[in-house]
Amino acid sequence: MTRTASSSPPPDNERATKRPKLEHLTPDSFKNGVFLAPMVRSGALPTRLMALKHGASLVWGPEVVDKAILHAERVVDPVTGVISYNGKTRAIFTTHPIEKPYLIYQIGSASPQLAVQAAKTVVQDVSGVDLNCGCPKPFSTHAGMGAALLTNPDLLCDILTSLRRELPPHITVSAKIRLLPSQEDTKRLVERIVRTGVSALTVHCRTRNMRPREAALIERLREIVEFVEGLGIDIPVVANGDCQGWEDAKRVKQITGASSVMIATAAEANPSCFAPTPLQDVETTMIPSYLRLCKYIDNHWALTKFCISQFRSTRREVTKEQANDLKARIIKAKGFDELTDLVGSWSGEAEFTKIADIIGSRRPRPLLTVRIRNHLRHARPWVPAGVREYPNLQ
Repeated sequence: MTRTASSSPPPDNERATKRPKLEHLTPDSFKNGVFLAPMVRSGALPTRLMALKHGASLVWGPEVVDKAILHAERVVDPVTGVISYNGKTRAIFTTHPIEKPYLIYQIGSASPQLAVQAAKTVVQDVSGVDLNCGCPKPFSTHAGMGAALLTNPDLLCDILTSLRRELPPHITVSAKIRLLPSQEDTKRLVERIVRTGVSALTVHCRTRNMRPREAALIERLREIVEFVEGLGIDIPVVANGDCQGWEDAKRVKQITGASSVMIATAAEANPSCFAPTPLQDVETTMIPSYLRLCKYIDNHWALTKFCISQFRSTRREVTKEQANDLKARIIKAKGFDELTDLVGSWSGEAEFTKIADIIGSRRPRPLLTVRIRNHLRHARPWVPAGVREYPNLQ
């Protein structure tokens, strides 16, 4: 589906809408929360919106390598308002203004200059920038990015210092690291990071060489949290590793003393895990609505297919056989329309509006739902309050 961005003026009644004062993230925004972790592919826009719908406090986008975003073309969908940063053959990063107050953009970088350029490319559409210092995958580490930064603290801190110096003060800068094998080495690294001016630090409680199937070492984090507190620096430390959802986050916080908890694998399986009572039977409760949303916002089918193939939950009414049959159908499907009987109705606009209403009911966007409804009523490009923040809007 191809759409052209429009510059048509807003209706008179929309011009008269009083724009609310924009609020921004602060270090306190990283406290007492449950966050969606950055995940390649699985952290796509539809998953982030579903996570926010079900209670995620903040959401991280998937890691994007600095050079990949530098020459992307920013395009705004005139129907849905989705913002795409397009490369030559695909969208490198997509977002929507309704998630901006809660969105952290994660950069993969081994260069202070490129990191700053990449951050400035997207800064108008996000509320914070996070440096990936923990990805152990070769595509990241071979270029000195991700977990490779853990053993190059001078470069790591130079990147963070440059981001903090060059980005607007209302844009938070944070980092996500892994544990080092030695607790003392980890604390030395953490001390250097928290002195760069970051707003928060996330610690994935596994070392670089540990695999996801190995239990996270969350018991190591409390000493690190107390160490940061002892420095007299008020920096939230976020725990990441093996949290199963909203209820389990209480356990992780109790063990670690962390300010907040970040969820990855459990959210990949069920984006409603941020709710006190997550959805069961995702085959009938989550997948249909997720598909409707994806089709409406023109999410690429291959990415959609990957995400829904990861969904799983406790089953109450759906049998194991039915769940397996559905997975087989999803694997064979070559497009949305092949799953029409599963979805029932492709009322994606209604699905999106429902999500927008829920997100818009939060602070700091008191009039967000009004703007959404006006957009849908008048079928014009969706533009958030404070449109002057978007100088590249065509």
